[in-house]
Amino acid sequence: MTLFLVIVALAVALPWAAVPAADRLAGLLPPRAASFVLTGAAVLLAGGTLAALVGLLHVPFLAGLEHMALGRVVADWPAALPVACAAGALLAAQAVRLALAARRHRALLARAWELTGAATPGSDLLVVPGEEAEAFALPRHRGRAGRVVVTEGMLRALTPSERAVLLAHERAHLHGRHHLLAGVADLAAAVHPALGRLRTALEFHLERWADEAAARVVADRRTAATAIARAALAGAGAGAGRYGGGRYGDGRHGGGRVLAVDTGPVPQRVQALLGPEPAGPQGRGPRLAAAAFCVAVVCSALLAVGLAYGLHEYVEYAAERIAGR
Repeated sequence: MTLFLVIVALAVALPWAAVPAADRLAGLLPPRAASFVLTGAAVLLAGGTLAALVGLLHVPFLAGLEHMALGRVVADWPAALPVACAAGALLAAQAVRLALAARRHRALLARAWELTGAATPGSDLLVVPGEEAEAFALPRHRGRAGRVVVTEGMLRALTPSERAVLLAHERAHLHGRHHLLAGVADLAAAVHPALGRLRTALEFHLERWADEAAARVVADRRTAATAIARAALAGAGAGAGRYGGGRYGDGRHGGGRVLAVDTGPVPQRVQALLGPEPAGPQGRGPRLAAAAFCVAVVCSALLAVGLAYGLHEYVEYAAERIAGR
């Protein structure tokens, strides 16, 4: 049983070690690949945490498969019931956090759509009247196709070429379904506290992905960098505005983020656009980071297998011990 507990502890602690490796690897990859690496890491690590807790929760009840009374199991392993109760409490807390996050996301998305009621539609573009300088990608909701939302204040703050960059950036969010990747990371962060760092890193790389797509559309990286900087400055100067500064409502209360042009560390994004287009990783550093990430993923899978095997072995051991009495 000691080995089983060690496996569970490793499964729960693994994200603290795997997250830095995934973050490091993402920083060496082009934005699109980095986004998928971070999303995949979030899913795997959150799944491993849930598997460990579910395994602990089921320990006392698996005895029923061998027709063993719960009292006998507790007598052989007094910690079985307290550990299962603790795991159940954590799972319940995670379920509540996941439900609240999903509900908050839906509510804020609905509110964002309501705030565009006065917008002037134009294909996939909604122009909202007002002095606030805001622009963001509004994903599909209740049968309504995704739209790029831009305020009149933002359009006035940019030149025609910069507007083209802005619209291409937000359309890249819609076409790439970036809101789905961001939503997965948000839910994973509700499962394990270490995964909040992945969510923050993913937000940056999704914005970089859209930046690079916009730069390719206008075929001018310097214009793209200037547009991103001016849009971010205009949004900061206008304050939060009706749309919460690029969020579905007030993001300070943990709401889901809208993928907006001024999201993430803008200076780093602008600096990246002033350099060459990112290529695939080269050199020893990326290989080491990729190897560390792969090791973490393999360990996560092995721990899940070990957890299932440990549960089986525990039931068999308990059955043999009780039968021998």
